[in-house]
Amino acid sequence: MSRVERLFGTDGVRGKANVHPMTAEVALALGQAIAHELRVPGGERRRIIIGKDTRLSGYLFEDALAAGICSMGVDVIQVGPMPTPGMAFLAQDMRCHAGVMISASHNPYYDNGIKFFTSDGYKLPDVLENRIERLIASGDLAKLGADAEDIGRARRIDDAAGRYVVFLKNTFPRHLSLDGLRVVMDCANGAAYKVGPTVLQELGAEVVALGVNPDGRNINAGVGSLYPERTAAKVREVRADLGIALDGDADRAVLVSEDGTVLDGDDLLALFARDLSERGALKGGRVVGTVMSNLGLEKALTAMGIELVRTQVGDRYVVEAMRQGGLNLGGEQSGHIIFLDYNTTGDGLITALQTLAIMRRTGKRLSELLEGFERLPQVLINVPVTKMTPIEELPTLVAAIRKAEEDFAGNGRVLIRYSGTESKARVMVEGNDAATVSRVAEALADELRRALGGS
Repeated sequence: MSRVERLFGTDGVRGKANVHPMTAEVALALGQAIAHELRVPGGERRRIIIGKDTRLSGYLFEDALAAGICSMGVDVIQVGPMPTPGMAFLAQDMRCHAGVMISASHNPYYDNGIKFFTSDGYKLPDVLENRIERLIASGDLAKLGADAEDIGRARRIDDAAGRYVVFLKNTFPRHLSLDGLRVVMDCANGAAYKVGPTVLQELGAEVVALGVNPDGRNINAGVGSLYPERTAAKVREVRADLGIALDGDADRAVLVSEDGTVLDGDDLLALFARDLSERGALKGGRVVGTVMSNLGLEKALTAMGIELVRTQVGDRYVVEAMRQGGLNLGGEQSGHIIFLDYNTTGDGLITALQTLAIMRRTGKRLSELLEGFERLPQVLINVPVTKMTPIEELPTLVAAIRKAEEDFAGNGRVLIRYSGTESKARVMVEGNDAATVSRVAEALADELRRALGGS
């Protein structure tokens, strides 16, 4: 039996646009395969909803996916630019049988990706991804198309953004408003460039909008959550109450307090855990983070009587652990925060709204709300790689890691892993002393480069 090509990574299919696997041909096949998996011959008519961010290549993949889906006798709804969490919501709200999001998240414009949602708004389980890959590899898709009279229809709808805005507003307490607050929002020239400012304005905030002029090539280019210093500078300039920096598909947010301090997912998890716990709304007495979550977060949660559950990196793994444990709060250091009480995936706008709700309920500034949370010094170095040899097969690197861990004597951590979305290795080191942490991280990054032959 021939080897089945792996198309799906940790967050869908991703790569450089117009280069395998991110080609029109693969997108067509993915559309055919997902539609075939959903189709019930002679049964209920199925429909799949497709959204995208603002990348130039989104047009190419949108139409290729639609063609593949329709060829299998399944209908298509196209909504245009829409945040990834918006697609998770719409798949449920519009009673679709699946949702598709075309985005490479925080990557540059020349990359793109395709990820699927089930009818309940969750990302596809591994077993279904594996079936899709096997079906594409089999070469049988050409023989499985619908008869001429059963070909699917494609239509575009114009009110999807409005539906999502209403949904977002309903996650904010009805007895509160944002009247009198000034908020800086950087939408990264991405999918939230319209809905982001709109929802805050409709709740009463004065919005200073950045990154809301997409041109197909400027998504994430010096803007958004990868460059929060831009948002911080604007917060200080206009004396805003809060800064919000989204990524290209708006499933993550990095926030900035009124004094210009940049806050990541660990800060926010500590904030939300305390708030939910104090209100008796934290389910299970646990919060889900990842192996990257700072030890300072774990200590802060322990002091509150809350357990931190760690998963591998990737919001899908966080969500899986939350669902298995019946929990309602989890997230990643990168800014993916998942409130399962509201949505099935990370949602940067819900993260911002829940922060603003806490500020309004307590009457405190964000900097005051985070007093007492201290993170351990942590250094993350991204090392570009051309091959991903398993770490355990690099003996000199393994020895260097073991030596570093012995030197920390339980007062620090080392984690080296390959990215699931980019050709990079992540070297993370944390401990009590910033200078030592930096030195160890640089040494391990150098050793990794040598071990991989300078890639």
